[in-house]
Amino acid sequence: MLRGWRRKCPNCGSGPLLRSYLKVNDSCPVCREDLHHHRADDGPAYLTILIVGHLMAPLLHLVFVTWRPDPLTLFTIFAVGCVGLSLYLLPRLKGAIVGYQWARRMGGFATSA
Repeated sequence: MLRGWRRKCPNCGSGPLLRSYLKVNDSCPVCREDLHHHRADDGPAYLTILIVGHLMAPLLHLVFVTWRPDPLTLFTIFAVGCVGLSLYLLPRLKGAIVGYQWARRMGGFATSA
């Protein structure tokens, strides 16, 4: 999972797992491990929403109660924060899920050599 979090091949740890922002390579260019078996689907998006929501909601409440900023300022800061954190987490969580599936031999990974 750690190799997936770093967006590297779960088998060798050196080849790229993703060929673009969220597209998983069909195979690793370094070790030739088949990666097209993954079934990440909506899992990374759900986990991203879960993590961002659980981090930003208490922080939003804390900032509002402590400093009482102007609503437009508060919205702007937290909107940028939520989008930035989501863009950071999404490919890493997808890599971690693909790495987990590879490690547990889930889906088509069980039959790949």
